[in-house]
Amino acid sequence: MSSAEPRRLQVVNDYRPLLVVWETTLRCDQHCRFCGTRAGKAHPNELTTEESLDVIEQLHAMGTAEIAVHGGEAYLRDDFLTVVRAIRARGMECTMVTGGRGITPELADGLRDADVTAVSVSCDGLEATHDDLRGLKGSHRSALRAMELLGERGVAVGSNTQVNRKNYRELDAILDLIADRGAYGWQVQLMVPMGRATEADDLWLQPYDILEVMPRIAAARQRADERGVKLWPGNNVGYFGPYEHLLRADRTRHGFSSGCGGGVRTLGVEANGDIKGCSAMASQGYVGGNVRDKSIREIWDTAPELHITRKFAIDDLWGYCRSCYYAETCKGGCVWTSSTLLGKTGNNPYCHHRALEMLRGNQRERLTLVSKAPGTIRDTALFALTVEDAPADWSAELPAQG
Repeated sequence: MSSAEPRRLQVVNDYRPLLVVWETTLRCDQHCRFCGTRAGKAHPNELTTEESLDVIEQLHAMGTAEIAVHGGEAYLRDDFLTVVRAIRARGMECTMVTGGRGITPELADGLRDADVTAVSVSCDGLEATHDDLRGLKGSHRSALRAMELLGERGVAVGSNTQVNRKNYRELDAILDLIADRGAYGWQVQLMVPMGRATEADDLWLQPYDILEVMPRIAAARQRADERGVKLWPGNNVGYFGPYEHLLRADRTRHGFSSGCGGGVRTLGVEANGDIKGCSAMASQGYVGGNVRDKSIREIWDTAPELHITRKFAIDDLWGYCRSCYYAETCKGGCVWTSSTLLGKTGNNPYCHHRALEMLRGNQRERLTLVSKAPGTIRDTALFALTVEDAPADWSAELPAQG
C-alpha cells in the first residue's frame, strides 16, 4: 500500500440488510417534541399496498431476517396488518415501534393474529415528562395501557426510550414502569437534535452530559438484569468508557462497539420508498435511490450513499475521533449522530471515552447552534463544537477508566 493511499478500516465483506427499519407512513397521532421526521400528516407520495408487498418480496430475496415497522404510526395505514402478515408469511421477523395511543383491544387482537414478533412501546419518562415530550396529555397512560393490552394477548412487548436532558434522571423509574408490565427488552438511545428536536433546546444533550448519562444507563442495565429486562444500548450510546463491557459484552457480536452498521447490516426504507443505509439518517445526501426507480438490490449494491461505512477510511475521521486510540475499531461511532450535529460524518461528540479523556485534561466540549433547520421533513440544523475549561468541581467525580 502506498503512503498516499488512505488506510481502509477492516469491515466484513458479507454485506446483507439483515435488519430493515421501515417508516411505513408519516401519519401520526401524537406530536413529539423530539420527532426527527416531523411526523403528523402522511407523506404526499407514500408507497401503495402493492408496492409495499413488492418491497417485502425483494427484502426476503436479499436475506433480510427482520423488518421493524414504524412511522409516524404504522397502524394508521389501512393495510398495516396486511403488511405484517406478508412479512411473517415470508419467514422474516416483524417487529413494531409505536407510541401506543391507538392500540385498542381490537388492534391488539389483530397484531396477535397476524403473528407480529414483538411490539416496542415508547416510554420516555414519568407521566408529566412523557406527556410533555409527546406533546399530548394522556400519552403516558395510553402507552402503558398498550403494553398491558398486548401482554394480555401473549404478544411479546418491549420498550424504547429517547434519552435527553429532560428525562435521563428518570431511567430507573422508566425501568420499573415497563418491567411491571412484562417488557422483555428496552432499547435506550440518545436523542439527537433533528427535525422538531432542533427547536427544543431544553432537550439537547451537551457532550459533557454524557459523563452523567452513561453511569445512569449502566446502573439501569444492572437493575434491568435483576428485573428480567434486556437493556439494549442504541448505536449512539458509548463508547469505550468504563461501562462498554457491561453494556455490550452479551449484546453485540464483538462484545464492544465496532462502528456503524448502516449499509453493512442494516437498511432504511422511507415512506415514499427512498432507500438509505440507516433509517435515522437525513434524506438530503444519504438517499441512494427509490424503489420505484430501481430494485433494492441494485441500490444496495451500487449506491455510494449506502457505502459510507463499507468504504470508510481512517482519513475520513476528523476532530477528536481522528487521533483516538479506538479509531480503527469504533470508526467514529454512530454516523447519524455526527452527520446530524456537525454536518458530516467522522467526529462523534457523544462519546463517553472522549468526555472522560477531556475531563482528565480539565476540559469539556460544548455544542452551539450555528444555523437553524429549515423546517422540512427529516431536516437538520448545524452546530459548532468548541472546547472550554471544565468546572473545577467536576474533577472529584471523575470515575476510573476501565
